[in-house]
Amino acid sequence: MNHIRIFRQHIPSHLVLLIVLEYIAMVAAVYAAHALRFSWGEAPLPDFAGVQSRAQVYAAVNLLCMIAMGAYRPRTKEGLTGSMLRTMVAIFLIGTAILSASFYLFPSIGLFFGRGVLAMASIISLLAITLIRWLFRKITDASALRWRILVCGARDKALRVSTLLGEQGDDVEIVGFWPVAPEGHRVPAEKIIDKTLSMYQLCLQQNIQEIVVAVDERRRTDQNDFPLEELLDCKLNGISVVDDLMFLERELGRLDIRSLSPGWLVFSEGFSFSPTRDVLERGFDLLASLMLLLVAWPFMLLAVIGIKLEEGLRAPVIYSQERVGYGGRMFRVHKFRSMRSDAEKDGKAVWAQKNDSRITRVGNFMRNTRIDELPQIFNVLKGQMSFVGPRPERPQFVEELAKQIPYYKERHRVKPGITGWAQLCYPYGASVEDAEEKLKYDLYYIKNHSLLFELFILVRTVEVILLGNGVR
Repeated sequence: MNHIRIFRQHIPSHLVLLIVLEYIAMVAAVYAAHALRFSWGEAPLPDFAGVQSRAQVYAAVNLLCMIAMGAYRPRTKEGLTGSMLRTMVAIFLIGTAILSASFYLFPSIGLFFGRGVLAMASIISLLAITLIRWLFRKITDASALRWRILVCGARDKALRVSTLLGEQGDDVEIVGFWPVAPEGHRVPAEKIIDKTLSMYQLCLQQNIQEIVVAVDERRRTDQNDFPLEELLDCKLNGISVVDDLMFLERELGRLDIRSLSPGWLVFSEGFSFSPTRDVLERGFDLLASLMLLLVAWPFMLLAVIGIKLEEGLRAPVIYSQERVGYGGRMFRVHKFRSMRSDAEKDGKAVWAQKNDSRITRVGNFMRNTRIDELPQIFNVLKGQMSFVGPRPERPQFVEELAKQIPYYKERHRVKPGITGWAQLCYPYGASVEDAEEKLKYDLYYIKNHSLLFELFILVRTVEVILLGNGVR
């Protein structure tokens, strides 16, 4: 299997290996930094047993910072240079700042080590990670290590699998398409399997690790045409067999809503809730809200001052707007006002556009840094929102979108959030097409959400704030 499943999340196995190797490298960097630093003077070498806890904290903090900066994004087409720039920012700026503040503010916890050791550990870590990533790219780029699949089917569904995989990267290779009569062909002719071998023999010969069943109108396919015996033979001999919906969900991190059926939504794994998890999530929301409020109040004060300076002392600071929340119930969401007060003077809801002329200069800065979202902390404290979830939408838009997009109202099965999986994976939506794409990610979150998944989304939100991804 090319994925490891942890708390409902399918994580590429090569990515898990990379994380483990780089974590070990950062731990080793702390030991090496201590050895180098103390070998220059007359001071004795430190007790390396006492260095262990510092090394573990150093590696854990920097690993979280690298995740937050998007250094471990699956299927990224970013080159080594871009990846290492993210790593440099994570280690030298964010990680060093967090570690330095922790060591100096809480020296009694015994995790303090000097600036020289911290600087050397950071440099050694960066060099080691650069080498690991260079070697890793050389190895994983080899076609022999790609996940090789056979697609059972050769019409519309099979073509869709091929097209969507082609948009995402090249770590999965489609060896060929096994046609199922009387489908005909919609995929490239050179990829059609001629069936001189049985399906199992072909998998052995071509080192195929998984079969994706993408047959159009499977229920109408004649029983003699559908390769049931061959699929069972492959499955009983250890070759994974999945349907196209499960495969695309796992590989793309979203649900293909145009191919979903109500039965699949009901009977597929996921979409489950429990009172215990609801209590834990509510406790997490309250704790995180109060902690964020303690950190964010200076920025909120600066936002108030900036709005007043640009638009006058009588200018309203908070913008409250009706949104659709959990179970379709209405509530008022609070934001710092980033648009002119006459942005919707005719009372009609309008999508925000790129470089929207209604946005003020202070508002543009707040949107890029997400400061305008901070008043939503109070919505979280009231229980109207969670930290993580689908973004709440205006009722006028919900009514319009629900008529055009299947399963759109299912996003109200959970509380809306300040940040979410769709915000990380897709830019700001300003059309029906954008709303449909974001719904694919929202439904994936609702189907697979867990506390660990929410923590991952929160950490990755740091990248959005720092780099301004998806802002309008």
